[in-house]
Amino acid sequence: MKVTDHIARAEGTLVSFEVLPPLKGKGIDALYRHLDPLMEFNPAYINVTYHRSEHVFKKRTDGSFEKVVVRKRPGTEAICAAILNKYNVDTVPHIICGGFSLQDTEDALLTLSYLGIDNVLVLRGDAAKNESAFEPEPGGHKYASDLLKQVTNLNAGVYLEDELKGTHKTGFCIGVAGYPEKHFEAPNMQTDLDYLKKKVDAGADYIVTQMFFDNAKFHAFVSACREMGINVPVIPGLKPITSKKQLTVLPKTFHIDLPAELSNEILKCKSDEEVEKVGEQWLLQQSRELKDAGVPVLHYYTLGKPQVVANVVKQL
Repeated sequence: MKVTDHIARAEGTLVSFEVLPPLKGKGIDALYRHLDPLMEFNPAYINVTYHRSEHVFKKRTDGSFEKVVVRKRPGTEAICAAILNKYNVDTVPHIICGGFSLQDTEDALLTLSYLGIDNVLVLRGDAAKNESAFEPEPGGHKYASDLLKQVTNLNAGVYLEDELKGTHKTGFCIGVAGYPEKHFEAPNMQTDLDYLKKKVDAGADYIVTQMFFDNAKFHAFVSACREMGINVPVIPGLKPITSKKQLTVLPKTFHIDLPAELSNEILKCKSDEEVEKVGEQWLLQQSRELKDAGVPVLHYYTLGKPQVVANVVKQL
């Protein structure tokens, strides 16, 4: 079922989760153990991230170096199908620009369609670790808006090969990312919202936000969207803080602010166990307020801490 259909049929706020594919060399059982404590909450769907390939340099026996392409977390399409099969829960694979040619993207989308997956979240993705700025794959998309266009084309039966006749039309529900504190590359919030509106006008069905820790920023973002004529569902993305080092890692990585009230409480903690309790209570407070405000879905970035998220959802 499409994310938008889940929302339309719901009588209240839904819950969804986001997981990472296992590292290469690990089995899928670890992912199942991660998801098992969350399934009692009947999530509407589960997002599965996609991680672009990385370039690493391996030393040859003669002392020279060889550039090797490595994908550390492969298998997003198969993991989505496995989750759907094991739990009978809809999945939302992330589709990214980085590391994919247009043909790679079309093949991945067709695979997902054949597997019966109805949703995708389209993202540009991050720059490769050895790059200071995002560089597209040769023959690939530079912007998420271009990737979005390819998905809407397939939904209309338009393939890369013009000569194909009587083509199958996919039926993907398309999500895009929103940034309550703006994308770090946008010069200002207004420009960021302009680009977001173009994506919605081009066919995006819903928006899921970057994590945030101040609900006022989410509400301001939604209000700004509505004033712009962006009327699709806006889903808040939420994450618990579980260690003191995240006070610096999260702002650096995701370009977000942490409220002083939260950071001050974390700085008082003497261990990460105490931080986890503070983070859990903050997440619970955020979730209750957002649920009371009538958000369509509470989307949790579990990121290795499913029990903390489970403790929160249990108390909603």
